[in-house]
Amino acid sequence: MKLVLATRNRHKIAEMLSLIGDLEGLECISLDRFPEAPEVVEDGQTLRDNAVLKVRQAVFSTGLVCLAEDTGLEIDALGGRPGVWSARFAGEGARYEENVDKVLRLMEDVPPEERAARFRSVVAVQGPDDQPRIFEGICPGRIIGECRGCGGFGYDPIFVPAGHRQTFAQLEAEKKNRISHRAKALTFARNYLIELVSRTSQDRGVAQSG
Repeated sequence: MKLVLATRNRHKIAEMLSLIGDLEGLECISLDRFPEAPEVVEDGQTLRDNAVLKVRQAVFSTGLVCLAEDTGLEIDALGGRPGVWSARFAGEGARYEENVDKVLRLMEDVPPEERAARFRSVVAVQGPDDQPRIFEGICPGRIIGECRGCGGFGYDPIFVPAGHRQTFAQLEAEKKNRISHRAKALTFARNYLIELVSRTSQDRGVAQSG
């Protein structure tokens, strides 16, 4: 079964492949294989809204089973921001570094005990004849006052997951992928993908026997 990863973000694609790319009977392909597929305007009010917008557009454009994801960093001291606006917190088209710099500026005077935060990831999976199925993963942690590490992407250099001393940008990719918000959401989605692969195989068997 072909599964379209409805993103052109190479960092997200790499993480997704490390988590579900090993599923037997599943061939993961990127949205780059469909250059005619338009970019989605992510104007939803929640991460779930955006994930559904992206997966529905991808299904419409490709006619295949698709998986879309939206992630946000929620910081208690900032009233839950940047949240759904994480990718454009410093403005439309902002670079990762600009978004991180804005967070650091806003939190300059926030004491260590008030720096609680969490990454939230919402994954939507949908086939051409189905409604989207939603899976959510959360990774709690805290925001530090400076960038540390050169791995990962986005806000990883300033986020320390709960129970750790290193930022996401300092952790080895394998370790990060065991505890991250995206890993948790995709782990929940794995069982559904296995079900879809099995269903596709059964449908093909029925068609061939008929």
